[in-house]
Amino acid sequence: MKYLLVLAVLWVAIWLWRKNRREEMHDAMRERAAKARQQQRTAASQPQAMVRCAHCGLHLPETDAIAGPGGAVYCSTAHREAATQQ
Repeated sequence: MKYLLVLAVLWVAIWLWRKNRREEMHDAMRERAAKARQQQRTAASQPQAMVRCAHCGLHLPETDAIAGPGGAVYCSTAHREAATQQ
């Protein structure tokens, strides 16, 4: 009988620990999601610098540009390689 009581106490302890652990994980995920949304709002509200592709002339955000030799920027790796082959 005492083994059943010990087993029941252990089962309740493990169940409570797992329940609290799940709640902590859900809270952490909510905080990360809220932080990501806040960063997206902050990034979207600020204008981005635009640069021109040295190969085709396409304008694109500086964060999406690919750096090339001599400080030139390109819109894709194919354009960067085509420019270096010429």
